[in-house]
Amino acid sequence: MSIAGMSPPQTDPKNDQDEDRNESAVDAQVMRSDKDPSTASGAPNLQAEATTAISRADIGTQSPDGGSASPSAYSSLAVRGLSRGLKARASLSQLTSPKSSDAGDSASIRSSVQNGDIGDVEAMFMDFVNTTPAGPADTTSLLHYPEFPADDVNDEEFLSEFDSIGELDEQAGNEDLLLQRWKAKQKHFLILSAAGKPIWTRHGDSGLISTYVGIIQTIISFYEDANDRLRGFSAGDTRFVILTHGSLHLVAISRIMESDYQLRLQLEALYMQILSTLTLPSLTHLFSVRPSTDLKRPLQGSETLLSSLADSFTRGSPSTLLSALECLKIRKVHRQTINNALIKTKAAKLLYGLVVASGRLVSVIRPKKHSLHPGDLQLLFNMVFEADGVKAGGGESWIPVCLPGFNSSGYLYMYVSFLDLREEAEGDEDISKDESVAIVLISPDKESFFEMQEMRNSLVEQMRKNGSLKVIKSAVDQGRPLTTDIVPGTVLHHFLYKSRANVQFTMSSYAPEFTSVSRRRRLMSVYNNLHASIHAKNTHVKVHHCVSRSATSFAWVTPVFELYCIAEPSANRNALVQSASKIAQWVQQEEERLFIIGGAVSLQRDYIHS
Repeated sequence: MSIAGMSPPQTDPKNDQDEDRNESAVDAQVMRSDKDPSTASGAPNLQAEATTAISRADIGTQSPDGGSASPSAYSSLAVRGLSRGLKARASLSQLTSPKSSDAGDSASIRSSVQNGDIGDVEAMFMDFVNTTPAGPADTTSLLHYPEFPADDVNDEEFLSEFDSIGELDEQAGNEDLLLQRWKAKQKHFLILSAAGKPIWTRHGDSGLISTYVGIIQTIISFYEDANDRLRGFSAGDTRFVILTHGSLHLVAISRIMESDYQLRLQLEALYMQILSTLTLPSLTHLFSVRPSTDLKRPLQGSETLLSSLADSFTRGSPSTLLSALECLKIRKVHRQTINNALIKTKAAKLLYGLVVASGRLVSVIRPKKHSLHPGDLQLLFNMVFEADGVKAGGGESWIPVCLPGFNSSGYLYMYVSFLDLREEAEGDEDISKDESVAIVLISPDKESFFEMQEMRNSLVEQMRKNGSLKVIKSAVDQGRPLTTDIVPGTVLHHFLYKSRANVQFTMSSYAPEFTSVSRRRRLMSVYNNLHASIHAKNTHVKVHHCVSRSATSFAWVTPVFELYCIAEPSANRNALVQSASKIAQWVQQEEERLFIIGGAVSLQRDYIHS
């Protein structure tokens, strides 16, 4: 993606001209994404207000097939087109009209089970197959039991997903045990070269799983020999998705409820993580000189970053699902104060500057007409908060990094410093992600460490003087709002809201229902299913209503925003729609607190490379 142009490939050129004429419109683009499935080439222009006008043909409802479909079948939802005979226009509020019949309200979209031809592929990977359905419901409480078989685990079982399977002993006497542990994992990521050489695997080592790697490579090669590219296949309830970039094959193996598109996004993020270490020209050169080259040595030290990124996908990442970034909610005047401090203390050789608290963006300084790609920000956050060498001691780090969304051909240099929110002091070895503020300063000059250090010191001093650190601490302590804080008495228990123009999202607190890791995973599986349904190919629904045995979920997509929410299975549809409307209104009212619109803009262009 070209940051210089500030436009994704599918953007209408007329919009670009409008942005050139309107500087504020340009500044509003803090981050742009070319990976949003909803930004098709024929998409309407963004509007100033949310569009609530929809036709009844745009309303979709899903429900299990009379209890006859198994949970695994229900996880294979495919949206069909609705009858074209329904032409009447309606507003969202008309969905709650008591005059509408049940049949008219439902405009039901039946779920279709796509079994496909498994054949020999399933036989080769039958070890992964898990066909045990979830047990019968003994309650109707929200997500009391899992919607999908892979989520039928407690906290301890789910956390074991991230445990090491152990090392192979010298006599290989424990090989069967290790393979059993490896097969028990719900999700795997593999990276191998076109020559079939294993490069990285999330679980196990290349020697232990060489047989499976060989089978995958054989299948990929078979399609390549036929001048075709294999994108994915199924073996029982396990989905295999393959992404090929040059001489690299990235493979996701998952039993978790995720669409191919969602898994492919995750593989793209892992590929960008590799580029952040090697750069695209270096990677291309290595394989052009020696196609069978072993990337393990060049990538040494990056394994932790790849694993932490992969684990975030397995836990469930709203940021990855929505291809958007979450910001810390603070008042507009307080954010502007931090922006002014960034501008006042800006170093001459600074390209980008970020203030990040509790894993959420607080403020950004950027060059005029240049924005950070959401994928690049995800890489930065992963590196800053997950790399032990960066966060250890809360001190300073100076790291070469390639930001592929900005420029995949060269390195930038990142200065990172942590502040402890608990004491507003540095040097605590136990600073957690939720208790720290990270100052991230990026320069194209590898000799500018001391200049970045001086800027950091001046910025922290300014933020202490103007009370910004106390404001940030208060916002972090306050946490995300409960749905009932926004809409008293609402039937909603959680929501995700994405601002499509700003490529940012906000959400409600996980408390009290989704504080455990297993229940949060169940929640994300429901969102994955909802997102896949409303963005399914050849689907034009704007509102999607899904009723299952343990939850009611609702999606509403307009040119301006995407809203996903969840309620108990017995939730009244009228109340659900009314609450969704109020959430959308609340976000619009709080927009300048929830999202970064423009940020601090630097007029210097000396160090910009497109």
